[in-house]
Amino acid sequence: MLKGSNTPVPAAALRVELGWRTGPGVPDADASALLLVSGKVRSDADFVFYNQPAHSSGAIRHEGKRNTGGRVTDTLLVDLARVEPAIETIVLAASADGGAFGQVPDLYIEVQDAAQGTPVARFDNPGATTETAFVLGEFYRRQGAWKFRAVGQGYSSGLEGLATDYGITVDEPQQAAPVTAPAPPAHTPPTTTTQQAAPPPPAEPPAPVRLTKVTLTKAAPSVSLTKQGGTSGALHVNLNWEVRKQFSGWSSKFGRPAALHSDLDLDLCALFELTDGSKGVVQALGNTFGALHQPPYIHLDGDDRTGAVAAGENLTVNLDHKNAFRRILVFVTIYEGARSFADLHATVTLQPQYGAPIEFSLDECTVPSPVCALALITNTGGDLVVQREARYLVPERGVSPQRTVDQAYGWGMNWTPGRK
Repeated sequence: MLKGSNTPVPAAALRVELGWRTGPGVPDADASALLLVSGKVRSDADFVFYNQPAHSSGAIRHEGKRNTGGRVTDTLLVDLARVEPAIETIVLAASADGGAFGQVPDLYIEVQDAAQGTPVARFDNPGATTETAFVLGEFYRRQGAWKFRAVGQGYSSGLEGLATDYGITVDEPQQAAPVTAPAPPAHTPPTTTTQQAAPPPPAEPPAPVRLTKVTLTKAAPSVSLTKQGGTSGALHVNLNWEVRKQFSGWSSKFGRPAALHSDLDLDLCALFELTDGSKGVVQALGNTFGALHQPPYIHLDGDDRTGAVAAGENLTVNLDHKNAFRRILVFVTIYEGARSFADLHATVTLQPQYGAPIEFSLDECTVPSPVCALALITNTGGDLVVQREARYLVPERGVSPQRTVDQAYGWGMNWTPGRK
């Protein structure tokens, strides 16, 4: 499509893909959406992005990133049938993290029919230079039907500038006001027996949107939760995945095992070691889902047996009991549906209740691995550190994936067969 052109949208369920080619010195990019009435959001809840990944109406969800052979995509799922009647426009935007869009090669936005997987519209890089945010396209209503327009409007003020232009309140560091002593009263007021009711306290304004995030890479694989201010409340660990290709055994082209069929079942798990010396595992296998308010203070939210659950698999860690933890290793195993992680593209997100989200993508799997160590959380004497592992392990014959992880990280547990 050319800039400014438009096209009808033939389906309600859509996949909006922001894509580019990565490489040395290429900034990261993030997709976002804003739901507008008369050109502005109604509230900060109408902003969907990595820190606020779903709209309350269910109309838009931020699915996350995939990296396939140097091609990166960040995806939004849009269901136009669920968009509230008051919403007139859905702005589709991109922001650059660590540079400008002039450094991002082959940038594009593509709208696909989610059911068929076929493209509906595509708009390629509109000639970016120093811009750090772009409105690439928008959905808008015309006579009861939806259309897509290629926009290509750039911003030099990044995601913050784009968001505030549409009415979003952005969290900013606040300067402390100088403390001054109150002036003494000019005279002592007379006493009275009449009591007046105190005025009600003013309603607190809604919390501003936090735009910060942390992306872990091979070059920068760790971050301190303590320095991020994320050492209390709930820490949600999410694994989301997608099968791009499916084969019936070994891929003859790449010489590696890949997904066998669509009944893929990945299990998110955690090995834990507490400061009292106790050790254990939280996993769906054996129904050892853990507990949030008693040891081990880790809980597996559920078991996604198909990979079709939009939220993926989730672990919750109760950081109010951080002093009880020595280390936690989050890992994932393939229970059934594939022989290895080849051609399975996954994103890991750790979302502390307080502090910036931490995310990373798994590297491409080139070995016959059914188990991958994702992240290691360690308590190093008052500092909670998250380390990106993204480490594929290959079990020896007859050795379970869980025991393989144990041996690789020196947990020293005894293992017995388990079932779901």
